[in-house]
This record gives sequence, structure tokens and C-alpha cells, in this order.
Amino acid sequence: MGKKRKSSHKIRVQFEKNRQKRVRNQNLTKQSLEDLDQVADMEHGERLSGKGSVNRYRTILTDEDGSQREIDESAVLSGRVLKCIGANHVVVQSDRNHSKPEVFTCTVRRVVRTLSRDSRNPVVAGDHVKFLPVNETEGVIERVEPRDRTLSRGSRREAHVIVSNVDQAVIVASVDEPVLKPGLIDRFLCSTEKGQIRAIICLNKIDLGDRVQLQRLVGQYARLGYPVVMTDAVQGEGIDELRRLLIDKETVFTGQSGVGKSSLLNAIQPGLWRDTGEVSGDTNKGRHTTRVTELIPLEAGGWVVDTPGIRQLELWDVAAEEVEGLFIEFRPHVSHCRFPDCSHTHETQCGVKSAVERGQISRLRYKNFLRIVSLENRHVRNPAFEVDFFDDQLE
Repeated sequence: MGKKRKSSHKIRVQFEKNRQKRVRNQNLTKQSLEDLDQVADMEHGERLSGKGSVNRYRTILTDEDGSQREIDESAVLSGRVLKCIGANHVVVQSDRNHSKPEVFTCTVRRVVRTLSRDSRNPVVAGDHVKFLPVNETEGVIERVEPRDRTLSRGSRREAHVIVSNVDQAVIVASVDEPVLKPGLIDRFLCSTEKGQIRAIICLNKIDLGDRVQLQRLVGQYARLGYPVVMTDAVQGEGIDELRRLLIDKETVFTGQSGVGKSSLLNAIQPGLWRDTGEVSGDTNKGRHTTRVTELIPLEAGGWVVDTPGIRQLELWDVAAEEVEGLFIEFRPHVSHCRFPDCSHTHETQCGVKSAVERGQISRLRYKNFLRIVSLENRHVRNPAFEVDFFDDQLE
């Protein structure tokens, strides 16, 4: 009996609007007969172009669920995207039958960009791709394989996927310069929970803060099961502990601008020579030094991903009703709420609020939850919700 042929499906894909041409107006005669008073105001000439929507669509073959475009597997190579610079993507070949991996600079097939309608970046660092070699150093990305474990944020009503297919994320926060923001840490934790990535919290520049006060924050996250590392990239404190957590893992470093992500990577593996910058003395905010997201191999095994700093993190594809599930300590108490659709904000007999009163849930974490829910409901960001950790007392 012959091998069963893989079923294919045809779909019609509409291309980007900036590629479309204006359609000829076919109703000029009808409009003039219906409203004679406007004939003088109508255009006397018209530039003709195209045949309308017929030229705006293309039929392509996909798999059964329509998520992946079918391509000639025999002509393409498998690869991993190391970094993206504008329209160019650095891809390392990952086919097993090649002993020495080769690096290609690839563009992206237009249909791949079109299929990614709700994403700001159709190809990101960490993606597994199929690409067609053009010569020994260049190629064209024909397909992006399904992503697993992504770190994303919202950007102008689109998904901004920062990195894909990683094992864990190190959320770097500085004790000072820029100021410590637990609210931003909790937003990153929500994003890692959403992307199913293990989170590690790194408090950097500990020489600038009071270690006694910091222990309260460390204890808050440690009780939840999140590993917390206190580091000083300049003096080398905590670097060995952080390095051990990275061995044989694929880890993305993320956080605000100026918190010391690149400095930590330079300390973890001397010789990387990642560019670093100073914090602005006027605003106490970091300046963008790292411009692109890049995968970097570690000598001890594994990969790290250096990312540009983020000043604000808008959660992507998270409704206000979903936020409770991203705060892991809320989960055992949600079932004790009187109302099944309890928002844990104003209702009576709320299991989460009762847990806060009993000290089972941190008051600071609960305040950050309220801020996130409020912002997701209004679809706006309010900088006033970000407060200095030492102005909020952990009770």
C-alpha cells in the first residue's frame, strides 16, 4: 500500500496595505446621475491602476490547521535565528548532516511577513526557521516553525515577541540608578508565566542599597519559589551563583535600561565585550546601549540572550480576568471567593483579599495586581502606578 499523502489546504492571503494600489472608481456615471449638483465638484481625471482586489490576494498551500505554509523541504535548510538587524536576520545552520554549522544572512519571504498579521516582528531571535540558501553566505527565510516558550509584550496594539524558544528568563532589576520598581518585576513575572518560561530574579547593584531592607523583597519572591540572586557586576559578587543557573540552559536577560544586563554578561563570561552605558543623571533612567536581541553561546554550556532595555512593559494577549492566574500565590485562594467571577478588587467574601489580610499574600504584590488589572481594563499605562519599593511597606 502506498504512503498516504499529507493533506494540504489552500488559503487566500491578503497582502499588506502599503503594497496595494488604488482601485478604479466604477461608479462615476451613477453618482453624477443621482446628484447633478455635485458634478462640477467631481474629479475630471482619474489615474487607472490594477484590477482591484484580485491583485491583492495570493493562494498558498498550508497544513491541515492552516498555521504553517507548505514548502519544498528538499530545497531548504534548518536554522536558528541568532539576531535580527532591520530586514537582515543572522541564521546559524542546524542540520545534523553538516558537521560544521554555517552562518547565513537571510531576508524574509514576503508571504511569511504577511502571514504574521498580529505581530510586529514575524521573525525574532531564537526562532527555528527553514531557509533557502542563495549562495554560501546569504539566504531567504521560507518558514518560521511554531514557537515554544516566548517572552512578549504589547507594542502599538501588536505583539512584540522579544525572544522565542528559551528555557528561562533572568529579570534584572537594579537596587538604585535606576530606582528599584517591584511593579515592573511583577509585570515581567506575569509575562514569563504567560510564556511558560522559568523566571529568575536578579537584584543588581546591591552596593547601592540597604541589604536589610532588600531581604524583605528577596524573601517575598523566594517564598513563591522564584530563585533570587543578589549581584554586583563591578565587584563580582553573586556572579558565580548566577553563572551556575545558566549552565546548559537558554536564558534571556531582560529588564529596564541601565540595570546592568550587559555588565552582568561581561562578568559571567569575560571577553564578551558587551557595550555598557551610564544612567542619566537628570532622569535617573538608563540609556539604550544594547540595540538588538542576540543569542550568545556560553563557554560553560548553554546560550544567553542579551536584549535592549525596556522602560515600560505592556502585557500582550492578557485580559484583566486572566491576571489572577499569572500571580501564582493567588491560585489556591481563588476557589474560596464567594462569586465565581470575582475580580478580587471590591467584592465581599473574596478569598484573595482574605489571604492578603492573613498575611498569606504580600500586600505589595496585591497592590501591583490591582494596578495591572486597572491598566488592562482601561488599556492605558499610568506611570503614577510605579512607586519606589521603600515607599511601600511589606506587612
